[in-house]
Amino acid sequence: MSASTLPPLLVLLILVAYGVLLHVIGRFTVGGWRFGWRGAPPDTHGDGFFLAERRSRWYVVAFGMIGTSLSGVTFVSVPGLVGVQGFSYLQMVLGYVPGYAVIALVLLPLYYRLQLVSIYGYLDERFGPASGRTGALFFLLSRGLGVAARLYLVVKVLQWLVFDAWGVPFLVTAAGMVAIIWSYTRRGGVRTVLWTDTLLTGCLLLALFGTVWVLGNSVAGSPLAALQQVAASDYSQAFNFANAAAPTYFWKQFLGGMFIAIAMTGLDQDMMQKNLTCRSLPEAQRNVLWFTVALVGVNLLFLTLGALLYLYAGAHGLTPPAQPDQMYPWIATHAGVPLVVGLLFVLGMVAVAYSSADSALAALTTSVCVDLLRIRTRRTATQEPLRRRVHVLVSVALVAAMAMFHGVGSASVIQLVFALATYTYGPLLGLFAYGLFTRHAVHDRWVPGVAVMAPLLTFVLDRQSAAWFWGYHFGFELLLLNGAITFLGLLALRQPLARRAEGC
Repeated sequence: MSASTLPPLLVLLILVAYGVLLHVIGRFTVGGWRFGWRGAPPDTHGDGFFLAERRSRWYVVAFGMIGTSLSGVTFVSVPGLVGVQGFSYLQMVLGYVPGYAVIALVLLPLYYRLQLVSIYGYLDERFGPASGRTGALFFLLSRGLGVAARLYLVVKVLQWLVFDAWGVPFLVTAAGMVAIIWSYTRRGGVRTVLWTDTLLTGCLLLALFGTVWVLGNSVAGSPLAALQQVAASDYSQAFNFANAAAPTYFWKQFLGGMFIAIAMTGLDQDMMQKNLTCRSLPEAQRNVLWFTVALVGVNLLFLTLGALLYLYAGAHGLTPPAQPDQMYPWIATHAGVPLVVGLLFVLGMVAVAYSSADSALAALTTSVCVDLLRIRTRRTATQEPLRRRVHVLVSVALVAAMAMFHGVGSASVIQLVFALATYTYGPLLGLFAYGLFTRHAVHDRWVPGVAVMAPLLTFVLDRQSAAWFWGYHFGFELLLLNGAITFLGLLALRQPLARRAEGC
């Protein structure tokens, strides 16, 4: 990537402005400023930190979840992917719709009926403590490494834009980013995150709409004419019903999107914790409905942005970079591109990084405290010091993971994270499916072994699929295979009478 044309001081100013605004919101949410709550000042212990006392407005949750569901990887990768696969990613996004319907109609009623703080408490109730801790550990591994990798990508860009020229080491930049997130979430937890993510999602959408507007004017003279040009171009090709062997085949993408939504949202403490802060089940379901509609629209806009990036490069005789992931940052900081495009890129990139990371930090802290340490959650001021220590340790672990990724290199990191998500969410899918669709108990102490065995067998089948299955290559359906192996392993551990299943 060539040298940036963005003035480093302007980039730094955006970072400082974010830090100030996030801290102002953090102070208000723990200091009693109403922000939609009625009555006494908010509780910073127990339910206050973990569930915002279950008093959140559904529309606030829905709006903030847009930023949380995206990431620095999505922000950079999806527009670049258009140059390789067109709008085929839209097939997966459409698969999210039935996936989120399952979350709203099946999983949320279960979580609300059991009054869960951590969703892995369901596995504890249904099977036993070993199963609950197994689900939590798989979540901690996948979400912890995933959010560290996403933050790593953003820190790498900030290093390139600002801090390398000033001689600031990567580790210092990484620690500074995490320290900012820790500082404004350390007291309010999820309650603070709900409102900071509202701000961050607004900044993300401003950056997205603003960039499309500016590039549309540059490419075709007006945004409307640019949209017509995108629709007429080859980049807008979205659906592949013809070639079942291709990774972009519709049913592979659609079903993959459906189960990815179920597993990586409905079975993920980070994404579901915000839903559990709503005042009632109907409000939580309404939140998921409107969030789904908004998410489809935002992803379609990201794809439109990708097409405009390539159309802009073609109109100005620019040769796109070899790696699609570099397309958006390369155009945004390229000489001759309006400066506002680069500034909007930084605005959106930092917003989506903070939004996904602060939510994950709160969820990781919650899972460690509730699932592993068994901290009680209702106004437990005596256990507050332990919760704060966990919050600090999780923050330090994120910095350590980013340092590890920095040593490995970004290209292999992204591949590692997506592969890891496929393998770690599979056991969660199998565990929850077995609990919901059977009435059998299991030998709880053997569940961790099944949860480890399933990804290992999935890995072997993936590596040998071409040789064993007539040239077939797995795609997103690998998640289903992983979950199915877990389900079959639990069937082998079943007990005839499931006392724990009654009422779950």
